[in-house]
Amino acid sequence: QVHLVESGGGSVQAGGSLRLSCATSGRIFSFNTMGWYRQAPGKQRELVASNTSGNTTTYADSVKGRNTIYRDNAKNTVYLQMNSLKPEDTAVYYCKVASGPYVYWGQGTQVTVSS
Repeated sequence: QVHLVESGGGSVQAGGSLRLSCATSGRIFSFNTMGWYRQAPGKQRELVASNTSGNTTTYADSVKGRNTIYRDNAKNTVYLQMNSLKPEDTAVYYCKVASGPYVYWGQGTQVTVSS
């Protein structure tokens, strides 16, 4: 069983920064994709950024140039560094790991950006 534990959310003013962490435990296939999604009230969950074990990264257009996804394989942790935060970044952020035929989600962490 794989478990994901997210941390690092909080409240910041516009222009500020946050770093989200997602620590994974359990058995994950060597070829995997780790990513961050977000869901704002009344909206669908959307991809923010993803990173494959082959180091291919993908970013939503809305966060390109402001967010960086990276992983520490020794710690089995994936991070999302968010800079120049905007009020429209306010959402619950979820970590997702796709490993072989399995998909795992974290419990979510709230990010609130005030203007």
